[in-house]
Amino acid sequence: MPSEPEPGLHWLIQVGATTDQIATVGDPPKNLVQTVVRDDVHHENTVREHRVDGSAGDGAVTGIGSLNEKPLHAALKEWYRQEGDQVEAPLDGFVVDLVRGDLLIEIQTRGFSAMRRKFDRLLDAHTIRLVHPVAAMKWIVKLDDAGHEVSRKRSPKRGIAADVCGELVSFPSLLSHPNFELEVALVEEEEIRRPDAKKGWRRGGFVIEERRLVDVVETVAFDSPQALLGLLPDGLPDPFTTADLADGLGRSRHLGREVAYCLRVSGAVATIGRDKRGILYRLPGPGQQE
Repeated sequence: MPSEPEPGLHWLIQVGATTDQIATVGDPPKNLVQTVVRDDVHHENTVREHRVDGSAGDGAVTGIGSLNEKPLHAALKEWYRQEGDQVEAPLDGFVVDLVRGDLLIEIQTRGFSAMRRKFDRLLDAHTIRLVHPVAAMKWIVKLDDAGHEVSRKRSPKRGIAADVCGELVSFPSLLSHPNFELEVALVEEEEIRRPDAKKGWRRGGFVIEERRLVDVVETVAFDSPQALLGLLPDGLPDPFTTADLADGLGRSRHLGREVAYCLRVSGAVATIGRDKRGILYRLPGPGQQE
């Protein structure tokens, strides 16, 4: 039998028990058991295969697949798809969202840390473009118990490209890898909320059901540590602190620290000490920004 999943995951179903379940992901080989794992942290499902003796199957494939795929992920995958792309293609034990020749395109709406194993296996042999959506404009849509829309209003919050650093803190040094590309998709999206008095006490009795893509407004690419310098606001003092960075971005000190961390660990900026305001970061000279 398959071993217990890592923290944050638990077994949802074992495929093969009913015809409907088998039809969802295909018939497993007779000596394999396919298990669908639900990730409650990242709201994704994973199909795992195990031999009946408990070892991993030779053809084990790990990935979201189309099972329980969230609307935002599915819509972005379709937006990026070009004619000739392979969709949900198995590769070296993983499922890749889009394969375009030697370019692998992965859509990750949250939880970059979940990509570590895939990158460890695939990045040296393939170019990987990691796409992350940031809501530049968000519509909050509330539904009633029957699923009918009862209100729709625009959120005052507007995301910026620097928000990606909240996820990039998982592996900022990866921008130094010649095969890694990060692309931020600034999107207009709908955040669908449904009533749930027990779980939704923080949002007036509503919980977030899903995110839906309305449009892709702009994309911003980062293919090196130096490209992260494009996140810095104009007029930043040199040296600067995370407070200076947060003020310039119009964001919280917390995001300022995340951006500074990504800049420092990736090698885009250096630290030169600290004063009573905090750590001092030095911008690279003109010749070092290329």
